[in-house]
Amino acid sequence: MIHSIKASVNRLSNSTNFLEFLGKHAFIMEDALPTPSEDDVAEQRYHFMSLLLNLVNTFLYMVNTYIIVPTADDYSLSLGAAATVCGVVIGSMAVAQVFSSVYFSAWSNRSYLRPLVFSSIVLLIGNTLYALAYDLNSIAVLLVGRLFCGLGSARAVNRRYISDCVPHKLRMRASAGFVSASALGMACGPALACLFQTDFKIYKLTFNQDTLPGWVMALSWLVYLLWLWISFREPPQEIKENIMPQEVHAGSSVNYTVENGFTQPLLLNMESKQQGQNEDQEYDDGEEDSCEKTNKPVTSIVSAYRLLTPSIKVQLFVYFMLKYAMEILLAEASVITAYYFIWSTSSVAIFLACLGLTVLPVNIIVGTYISNMFEERQVLLASEIMVLIGILLSFHIGIPYSVPQYVGSALITFVSAEVLEGVNLSLLSRVISSRLSRGTYNGGLLSTEAGTLARVIADGTITLSGYLGVSRLLNTTLVPSLFICISSIVATCFTYNSLY
Repeated sequence: MIHSIKASVNRLSNSTNFLEFLGKHAFIMEDALPTPSEDDVAEQRYHFMSLLLNLVNTFLYMVNTYIIVPTADDYSLSLGAAATVCGVVIGSMAVAQVFSSVYFSAWSNRSYLRPLVFSSIVLLIGNTLYALAYDLNSIAVLLVGRLFCGLGSARAVNRRYISDCVPHKLRMRASAGFVSASALGMACGPALACLFQTDFKIYKLTFNQDTLPGWVMALSWLVYLLWLWISFREPPQEIKENIMPQEVHAGSSVNYTVENGFTQPLLLNMESKQQGQNEDQEYDDGEEDSCEKTNKPVTSIVSAYRLLTPSIKVQLFVYFMLKYAMEILLAEASVITAYYFIWSTSSVAIFLACLGLTVLPVNIIVGTYISNMFEERQVLLASEIMVLIGILLSFHIGIPYSVPQYVGSALITFVSAEVLEGVNLSLLSRVISSRLSRGTYNGGLLSTEAGTLARVIADGTITLSGYLGVSRLLNTTLVPSLFICISSIVATCFTYNSLY
């Protein structure tokens, strides 16, 4: 009760700390005031090693996503394709993730271990195919390997485990761990790529900067699979079905009574008491039906869409925008820097790793200071404007394109997008319906789908723009980012007063 009161005071005073701000990046929905029975159930389901395995899965998947970015263009060229086909190579993983997020979210209703095992096996196969594509000289095998990697995305399972199996008192720390694991993986992926500057053969298998990311990740997923099978403990599913309906109904009844100012005298005669009991019985039945409808998770994507208010739709569009801008920046970095500055693979890898390392320091500053000085909606709008400035500074118009211009504009865009992501998901968690906090079609799934769709479209934009020539690639890919960013700012202004 004391923790609940403190949490309410913090919300009312708009105070926030680093762990809370970082945890909101995970967009793991939770009830405002958990009941003792819910905490008891979570305590029974909680297992530290299982939580750690979920966080390691998150870390490895982010490494798997970004480890190929510095060498994707070189790999495409070695297989006889254009350098800009790297957009398809990188984006094919995101295409598969659009579908895998849904079935993994549904699967996690019944089990956590089995989807994680399946994910590890699929990722092991996908990375092996990615590495073998070089010796098979097949761009098709390369793309199939990346599609398999996308089909192994278990981030929906990782989120659901934290939401359902971690006690409330530890959930914010676990959410912050989820975000930190993602940020660390995002930085480590390109950093590892710069270590693979070698070229040798073992029998008929080639090991070089193009294939080593696949072999290293395949070995990593094999080790993880063995660790998972030995150490993961499946939480009991049957406890989850009926969590304290009486307390929920009683709590809602009390809240309803207090909010509407209903009071009863302490002394009643027998007749009025009997009448009151009958009325209470009728009220309780109605309240129970209403509560069941209110707390029942949505069962279809159509039902989830109907619960999206204009504010929620705008925030999902903002999330789409920032993911699109970030994907354009990261995915085309190797092609742009090779064309304008003749950077080596190692230089690109170090540049991308440095961008990834800015995530946690920026969130420390925002979560500790800025969020306590300004309203989140003010930070949201300011971050969108900064993303717009970063995009505008990235254009190559007239004067020769220089390294300071590219690096400076990329840093502004990336850091502003990171700030925007945290504030955006924090606001989204406040305005979204409680019915989207649990079940298959939850808020985390909706945000994941929006971000993944943005990555797919961004990678497709890079590949299509490549047909116009590498010299026009930069400006051609930045134009859609510019219009989407301006649209999101306009939409935010229209819904500004409803963002709290």
